[in-house]
Amino acid sequence: MSSDATTTETLESTNGNSISSVSQPLNDHPVKKDDDFDASNDEDEEEEEEDDENNDDDSVVSAPLAHLTLMNEEGIERMKLEEIAELVKTKSCNKIIVLSGAGVSVSAGIPDFRTPGTGLYDNLQKYDLPFPEAVFDLGFYRYNPQPFVSLARELWPGTSGIKPTLSHSFIRLLEEKDVLLRNYTQNIDGLEVLAGVSPEKMVECHGHFRSAGCVDCKAPYDGELCKRKILEGTLPLCTKCGGLVKPDIVFFGESLPSRFGRMIQSDLREADMLIVMGTSLKVAPVSLIPEIVDDDAPRLLLNRDLVGDFCQTRENMRRDVWEEGDCDVSVKKFCDLLGWTEELHKINKHS
Repeated sequence: MSSDATTTETLESTNGNSISSVSQPLNDHPVKKDDDFDASNDEDEEEEEEDDENNDDDSVVSAPLAHLTLMNEEGIERMKLEEIAELVKTKSCNKIIVLSGAGVSVSAGIPDFRTPGTGLYDNLQKYDLPFPEAVFDLGFYRYNPQPFVSLARELWPGTSGIKPTLSHSFIRLLEEKDVLLRNYTQNIDGLEVLAGVSPEKMVECHGHFRSAGCVDCKAPYDGELCKRKILEGTLPLCTKCGGLVKPDIVFFGESLPSRFGRMIQSDLREADMLIVMGTSLKVAPVSLIPEIVDDDAPRLLLNRDLVGDFCQTRENMRRDVWEEGDCDVSVKKFCDLLGWTEELHKINKHS
């Protein structure tokens, strides 16, 4: 895989919609090729995004949504959080995809990327970067790896007392209840695995810190040795070609892990519910998952903000629930309805 390669796939849902996806990990900043990087140029161009037109199709929604009776002021049937909980509790929905973002880790002390003032991209001035996203840019890493090495020391999973949150423990609890199909996480902190979620239930869309490799010859590098060197503030170098080594997290200019491409099609066909937690849904192709999950699948958004196409069309209003607020607070409320609160706290205490 060349360093500037991108993964192009067609994600197709059971409703016939298909989306051609090009990996743009960690942010919607345009990917820079190594030979295009100019460290003296502080300007970056942002691509204009066109909003999809709302689909006002008033077609009939089949089970498990057809029983709903709650009406809003527009006369549209609306689902309630209690009904989502009942579907999970009774295992009427037992193949749940969880799509999680940086918001699930904020209470662990890990900043999200985009919140003005507190987000990671707003607090990188000490690294004197040409643009904030450069810290995860492959071309810039080759030019100046020190900013990433310094940042990685602060963010490395399992250090500085960072522990899984209630939201991470909730994902593990879904697995223990045998209703979790897959967790697609956009995070690189590895807290889901630390919380006890099985690796086979995980798709870490933007990679992780547990393994490492050379950015030039692609030779694998011992993950523990990479960790030790970076925590010491030392640059890990490839023992085969002398090139720079980094953890296997996705930088701009790199493809998403192959596991994403292997799992997404079959998972979308199987999923009977989608839970989205703590994300701005601004990073393709992961952000497209809510749009192409089966039309009959209820969708629960546990988020500070209304994002994506949630509650944006008449059809989606029938199957969507947005629980506004911090992820951990919303997770606790949901678990209260499920009768899982004691188990949630027990898992979190021992994570």
